[in-house]
Amino acid sequence: MRKSSRGEVDPFIVMDVMEAANRAEAAGRSIIHMEVGQPGTGAPTPALEALARDMAAGPLGYTVGLGLPELRARIARHYADWYGVDLDPERVIITAGASGAFLLAFTALFDTGARVGLGEPCYPSYRQILRALGMTPVGLPTTMANRMQPVPSDVSGLEGLIVASPANPTGTMLGRAEMAALAYACEAAGTAFVSDEIYHGIGYDRRAVSALEVTDEVYVINSFSKYFSMTGWRVGWMVVPADHVRRIERLAQNMFICAPHAAQRLALHAMDCPGQLQANLAVYAANRALMIEELPKAGFAKFAPPDGAFYVYVDVSDHTDDSRAFAAEVLEGAGVAVTPGLDFDPVQGHRWLRLSYARSTADIAEGLARLQRFMAGQKGQRHVG
Repeated sequence: MRKSSRGEVDPFIVMDVMEAANRAEAAGRSIIHMEVGQPGTGAPTPALEALARDMAAGPLGYTVGLGLPELRARIARHYADWYGVDLDPERVIITAGASGAFLLAFTALFDTGARVGLGEPCYPSYRQILRALGMTPVGLPTTMANRMQPVPSDVSGLEGLIVASPANPTGTMLGRAEMAALAYACEAAGTAFVSDEIYHGIGYDRRAVSALEVTDEVYVINSFSKYFSMTGWRVGWMVVPADHVRRIERLAQNMFICAPHAAQRLALHAMDCPGQLQANLAVYAANRALMIEELPKAGFAKFAPPDGAFYVYVDVSDHTDDSRAFAAEVLEGAGVAVTPGLDFDPVQGHRWLRLSYARSTADIAEGLARLQRFMAGQKGQRHVG
C-alpha cells in the first residue's frame, strides 16, 4: 500500500526509553523514572469529585469546536489573576492537549515549506510535527550565556519562531525584556510568534512571563497536563489574535470536532483547586533543590539551574559522546531511566542528558543515590570515543 512521506519523522526517543524502562519493571527490576515529564500526581481530588457529579447528571456529548464557554471565560480570568492581562474570552480556544494546539497553530500560520525557527535544545515534537506538515524546522543554536534561549538576531529569514518558557528540556525562562525583544523582532520581520507556556505555574524564584504581557500578535499555547497534573486527560488551550479565531475554529471543527468534553469539565474544576496544586509545586521545589545539590556528586555538574518546569539538562561530555548509549547503560547499571539529549538537539544532543524530577521526593532521592553509586563504579572508565 502507498505511504506518505509525512510519516517519515524521527521517533520520540523518550517514549522508547520509557518502553525499555517498563520492560525492565515487568521483568521484576526496580526502576526510578526520571525520563518522562509527567507529574507523579493525578488531577486534583476535588476536581475529580466535581466531574463525577457532572457525569452522573447526564451524558457529556460534543461541545462547540472552540470549547466550553465557561472554561474559556475561566481561562481569561486566569490571565487577569496571574498576569494582570485583560483577555477577551473569545480569543481562547480549547484544544485536545497542547499537541492539538500545535497542529492547529502550525496549520493556521504556515504554508508548505515555511521555515520555522526552534531554539535548540527544544521539545522534539515541534520539529516532527512541522516536518509531517511539510514545513521546514530550522534549528537555532543557543548558548549558556543566553540561558539556552533564542535571541532577536535569530529571527531573520524565518516565517515563524517558537519559544518555550519555562523550556523543555532546560527549565530556563525568558524575562520580560527578553520576551518583548523577541516579540518586537518577530513583528518587525513579519515572522509569526508562537509561545509555548505549558510549564507556567511551575516556577521557583520568579514567575514566568506570558507573551500576552508584551504583545497580542502571538499564538500562546498552554496545557492542563503539567501544573494542573492532568496529562492523560488531553486538554489544553491556546490564545490567538482576534482575527485568527474563526480560522482556528474552522480547522478545529474539521480536525477534532472538539476537545473531550469530560476533560474540559475536569479542567474547569481543576482551576479552582489551588491548595492541592500548590502542594504539588512544593514537591517540585524540594526535588529541584535535591537535584542541584546531589547531581554534582555523581559527576554531573554542568547544567543551568532550572527556573521552572521539572527538568535538569546536563552536559555529560566528560563521560560520553553517545548520550543514547549512555542512557541505556544508566538504565541497565543504575536502574534509573533518563532521556538522551538527542531527542532535543540532533546536533549537540549526543553529549547531554535530560533528567526529570516530576516524581515523588523519595523517588528522586533514590534515583540520585543510584546515579552516584553507578558513576562511582565508572571511575577510571571513559565512554568518550
